[in-house]
Amino acid sequence: MVKRLIILLLFISNITIAQNSIKKLFKFSTFYAAASGGTSISDLETFSVTNGLETSTVKTPYDYNLSLGIRKIARFGYENKAQTFYDGTENSWSDGANIGKVSGLEFLFEIDYKRQQGNEYLDQHHFIRFVEDKYILKGEYLEDGFADIKYFETSQRYRYKVNNKLSFNAGLAQRLSEPYGYNPLQEWVLDNGDIHYTYLALQEGYTVDVYSNEYFDPNGTLVATSPEVWEEVVIPTVLADYTEKKRNELDLIIQHSIVLGFDYYKYSKSFWTHTWANIMPYHYDSGGDFSYHKYNDGQWLDYSGGLIFGYKLNKQLGTFIEGKYNKYWNRTWYDFKLGVNYVIF
Repeated sequence: MVKRLIILLLFISNITIAQNSIKKLFKFSTFYAAASGGTSISDLETFSVTNGLETSTVKTPYDYNLSLGIRKIARFGYENKAQTFYDGTENSWSDGANIGKVSGLEFLFEIDYKRQQGNEYLDQHHFIRFVEDKYILKGEYLEDGFADIKYFETSQRYRYKVNNKLSFNAGLAQRLSEPYGYNPLQEWVLDNGDIHYTYLALQEGYTVDVYSNEYFDPNGTLVATSPEVWEEVVIPTVLADYTEKKRNELDLIIQHSIVLGFDYYKYSKSFWTHTWANIMPYHYDSGGDFSYHKYNDGQWLDYSGGLIFGYKLNKQLGTFIEGKYNKYWNRTWYDFKLGVNYVIF
């Protein structure tokens, strides 16, 4: 009986310790789920004179954004929480920095389902960052639907603190992604730059009746009744679908790189600057069939960085600049804003 009681007490104690650890882990974090939407571009009237005057209306469905996330990131001095609730539309530029406002563990997990001007896409940004005086550990997953970039990255860096404002870091980074640089259409390109698009379409299941000028998709649906519609409307869809299919068939590849970076942060109520940068000057060549070295003909430079600057010249006039820029595998994505504020009184 005593033995069972001891086991029960130990079990309860372990549960209590686990609960306290979880509570500590998620302390000060915020979970949010939100939906927003609005009118997209107005209806567009199109005209055709192929069979007499014909008019049609192109309608674009409304825009929306569905966000789901949880974050535990300490705000910098210039980041005032202006809103009562997180709604998923916030753009925290400092999330891209190497280090946070405080040492220790911070994380972000966010998914956004979006439709903008009729185009639907998925954005994801997840990271776990652990920062101490001598090292930085980070794991990150990014998917940007507009930029067509998706990768998972880990890095392990030694950190050298010059002072409380400036620090440098150096280490290794590993990125898992699709083989960027691979062009599925290259094998179909002729010497003169044209492409065997009809042969490609036939391979993909399309059929062509050259005598009646009828073109059918793999399901047997009539998709064009003239060479002009076939080349200008159907073929672009064939090429896009083929490219996506061939890219999805390939396995992900891992890229090992050297990474160097720095962070600088200074804040006062009238002036602040926060900037960071990373460069990857060397990438290990595994010699695989889809190594980016092959498409780039050797080494290349990947880099990312950000700048947040604010200056209040006096009680009335102030100016700001904020932005992030990324270039991986010669693919770029960025955001920026700048402006002037003048308070009239």
